[in-house]
Amino acid sequence: MTHAAFAANAVAVVTGAASGIGLAAAHRFASLGMRVVLADRKGERLADAARSVAEVSPQGTEAVLACATDVSELEALEALQEEVIERFGKVNVLMNNAGIQPGSTLFGPLENWERVMAVNLGGVVNGTRVFGPGMIAHGEPGLIINTGSKQGITTPPGDPAYNVAKAGVKAFSEALEHELRNTAGCRIASHLLIPGFVYTGLTANGRTEKPDAAWTPEQTVDFMMDSIARGDFYILCPDNDVSRDLDEKRILWAAGDIVENRPPLSRWHPDHAEAFRTYLTQDLPRQSGDPA
Repeated sequence: MTHAAFAANAVAVVTGAASGIGLAAAHRFASLGMRVVLADRKGERLADAARSVAEVSPQGTEAVLACATDVSELEALEALQEEVIERFGKVNVLMNNAGIQPGSTLFGPLENWERVMAVNLGGVVNGTRVFGPGMIAHGEPGLIINTGSKQGITTPPGDPAYNVAKAGVKAFSEALEHELRNTAGCRIASHLLIPGFVYTGLTANGRTEKPDAAWTPEQTVDFMMDSIARGDFYILCPDNDVSRDLDEKRILWAAGDIVENRPPLSRWHPDHAEAFRTYLTQDLPRQSGDPA
């Protein structure tokens, strides 16, 4: 059953909506008869996205609003909120999805760190803080969906700024859901979207065709909608190369570094490589309530 927040004429705000997962989500919301706000950087890509979303909306352009927004700036998010309320009166679904990945090294350019943290983490924190109180106050069912990453859970070597930001999104989203469910009368829930390998502009790396291993943004949104309907907080997406079973093993091994007192990132440590390969061949015991 579709979540009540996805009702016709409900209002969805999607950041990072001009492409990738954000655009696929905007299309899906519009197709359900929702009014959709697309927030992204100023440019023709945002205008094109708005036109394509209007084409699938039963109400056409009247139900679509495109807002040039830099989510790294609190003032820009506050201005976005004011424009949305003026146009549509409320927000039922907030999808904090905007993200960048310019690449980083521990001792590389500081501006890479600052920009990634401001967009990937600051955009989620500030977006939630700007829109959340009003969503709680209007009393209707609603959702706050934050786009995280498996890199924020297993933190593989290669792009530490991105990992730190997405680890922050996970911790923030968990705290948010705890806060919402313990707020009297609150009808807002939160979810952490954890995509697998998705072929988007962020991950293309110069490729012009989708790799076989990758999912499309539309597949990811399909999985997200099904997971929300089930009530899943952690929306852990597989892809065409990595199964849920493999994801679970990687996540549990990473957590085991603390419990077993192994070196951090032991999965990539030569002294533990063989143990990790052996571990991957083992069947993990399942707890009651685990997905099959």
